[in-house]
Amino acid sequence: MNWIFLLIAGVFEIGWPLGFKLSQNSDKKYFWIGVSIVSMALSGYFLWLAQREIPIGTAYAVWTGIGAFGTFFIGIYFFSDSMSALRMISAFLIIAGVIGLKLFN
Repeated sequence: MNWIFLLIAGVFEIGWPLGFKLSQNSDKKYFWIGVSIVSMALSGYFLWLAQREIPIGTAYAVWTGIGAFGTFFIGIYFFSDSMSALRMISAFLIIAGVIGLKLFN
């Protein structure tokens, strides 16, 4: 169950930079900032739940990895961010590290 909490925390970790991005060019700026704040709080809460059983270093690295890769993917898919080969390789390395931390926990 703790790994599920960590996955949920990682998904909410994606929500706050996305909310900030959406607030930049929106009439609903404060709504999206509010989404960011709620996402931060929920991300922290689920990380806290996950750390009851998962070592802090592993939990933090997986949490930030999910957030970094998820935000990277959203940036490419929805905001036309660059898909250069070096950026893609770097994103793959983040995922490989997260998988490694799960496998060798």
